[in-house]
Amino acid sequence: MTLSRRNLLATTAAAAAATAASTAAATGAAHAAPGGHGGRRLRTGFERLADEGYAPLAGQRVGVVTNPTGITRDVRHIVDVMHADDRVDLIAVFGPEHGFRGTAQAGGSEGRYDDPATGLPVYDTYLKSGQPLADVFTASGVDTVVFDIQDVGARFYTYIWTLFDCMEAARLAGKRFVVLDRPNPVTGRAALGPVLHEEFATFVGRKPIAQAHGMTVAELARLFNGEFLRSPVPLETVTMSGWKRSEFYDASGLPWVPPSPNMPTPECALVYSGTCLFEGTNLSEGRGTTRPFELLGAEGVDGGWAAAANEAGLPGVRFREAYFAPTFSKFQGKTVGGVQLHVHDRAAFDPVRTGIALLVTAKRSWDGFAWRPDHWIDKLTGSTLVRTMIDAGADTDEVVGGWEEELAAFRRTRRQYLLYR
Repeated sequence: MTLSRRNLLATTAAAAAATAASTAAATGAAHAAPGGHGGRRLRTGFERLADEGYAPLAGQRVGVVTNPTGITRDVRHIVDVMHADDRVDLIAVFGPEHGFRGTAQAGGSEGRYDDPATGLPVYDTYLKSGQPLADVFTASGVDTVVFDIQDVGARFYTYIWTLFDCMEAARLAGKRFVVLDRPNPVTGRAALGPVLHEEFATFVGRKPIAQAHGMTVAELARLFNGEFLRSPVPLETVTMSGWKRSEFYDASGLPWVPPSPNMPTPECALVYSGTCLFEGTNLSEGRGTTRPFELLGAEGVDGGWAAAANEAGLPGVRFREAYFAPTFSKFQGKTVGGVQLHVHDRAAFDPVRTGIALLVTAKRSWDGFAWRPDHWIDKLTGSTLVRTMIDAGADTDEVVGGWEEELAAFRRTRRQYLLYR
């Protein structure tokens, strides 16, 4: 039997609907599982919203921007839960990159369709912004747009710019906007890395924030509203309880759902804000392997790179000489050499410095190193600084020092929008 995208959606969604229908009257079941440390349990924004009987949505026609990460603690999707609850007038779903049910690869979406499980119309937001996206919200008939997607803490992960675009579109369409918060899986301890220059703005970075922003989506929404929207949107954030900025995702007690096909684990998220920079080079960033962003390499690379990376003495991480054959993306079906990152001390590990050190050592140890011809690295880092300094022979400390003043300014701005200790 040939399984089409729609059939896949129908099969997946029907199973979800059956689960939701059997427990529709008892949203409290979503909160039954233990989690956290020392008896303290994290509660997501959605859990707190449900605990309040969805009071912030009372009398509103609601649409939800979400993807497969919008789940309860017992892995039911919030759309299925809300649709089965007569306290919520849920009338639409809005899917980002990869789609609402998550069937599309990078750079794709699911398009417009009716969700087989709920019958709700699903609208495509991917690559829409401004008035065209506002027109989608208007056509949907919603009064309030709710956002609930798990982020991974990196500026170039597109869901935070879906958040920004949807906030701007909601403002243009005269809609309320509600953000349901989830943890930053790599902690919210600090902002790291270069700050975007606005002339390099794309969908992998709309506004001047740090490469690893160290914020939750609710905090980012407050920042966007206060600093970057032309005028504020009516915004409400439903915060978490029980989350501390120093905690990694495994402390949450929440199940991990890959936010995108190449973000399979929290360990992948931990390195992503640094090693995603290899998208801007001719080396594989590990797409098409079981360890994307943890495996890096190219044809012709040998053990010299791993040795050079280990000699750099980067805190919290070691590098293993590795060989792999990607099943898709760069070097599909070819055996390449490179490194695998092994983080042994998460608290000490700095993903952005590590990414820069890997670029520096790759260029010095392999004479085949090249940037992508379109200078995509400039879009990822937010300026020409990283590329031009590495090309000029700068070492890791010199490159990192090149963005310190801008980063300090961003940290000062960021501080006023933080919600958690």
